[in-house]
Amino acid sequence: MLAVVSAGIAPGLALLSYFYLKDTFEKEPITYVFKIFMFGALLVFPLMFIQYVIELELGVSSHLVKAFLMSGLLEEFFKWFILIYLVYQNLHFDEHYDGIVYGVAVSLGFATAENILFLIANGVELAFGRAILPVSSHALFGVIMGYYIGKGKFNTNIKHKRICLTLSLFTPIFLHGMYDMIILSQKYWGLYMVPFMIFLWWLGLRKVKLANTVEI
Repeated sequence: MLAVVSAGIAPGLALLSYFYLKDTFEKEPITYVFKIFMFGALLVFPLMFIQYVIELELGVSSHLVKAFLMSGLLEEFFKWFILIYLVYQNLHFDEHYDGIVYGVAVSLGFATAENILFLIANGVELAFGRAILPVSSHALFGVIMGYYIGKGKFNTNIKHKRICLTLSLFTPIFLHGMYDMIILSQKYWGLYMVPFMIFLWWLGLRKVKLANTVEI
C-alpha cells in the first residue's frame, strides 16, 4: 500500500514543484499552495459520486457527453470555482504567474487523489503511464486555467477581464474534453494522444513564459 500511495503522490508533487519553482518573482506561501492542493484532492469524492449518479440514472453512453460533460465540464468547473472563491481575491494572489501556481495546485490535488484511487484499484505497474498522461494533463489544464485567471485579475479593462475569466473556464473544459475523447476512442488512440500532449505541453509552457514576463 505504501508503494501505491508513494507512486500516486510522486508525479503530482514533482509537477507542482516544477511549476512553483518556475515563478521568477515572489514565491507563494507553501502552506497556502498546499491548502489549495488539498481542496483539489477533496473534489475527487463528490465528483466521483456525481459522475456515477449521472451515468447510472441517465444511462449515458455517448463518448461526447462523457468526455465534455461528465469529465471536462464537471471537473474543470469545480476546480475553477475553488480558484475564484478561495484564491481570486486573496492577498497572496498579487502577480500574474500566481494564477498558474494555484491553478496547478488545485488541478494536481485532484489528479493526485484520483491517481492514488486508480492505482489501488488497478495496480502500481500502471503508475508511469498515469504520470505521463492524466496527471501531467491535469497540471497543464491548471496552467492554462490559472494563466487566464491571472490575466483577468490584473486586467483593468472590464471587457477584457470578462473575456479572460471566460477563457479560464472554457479553454480547460475544451482541452479536457478533447483528451478524454482521444482516450475513449480506444482504437489507435496513441496516434492522436502523442501530438495532443506535445501541443498541450507547448501551450502550457508558453503560458508559463508569458505570465513570467511582466511583474505586477
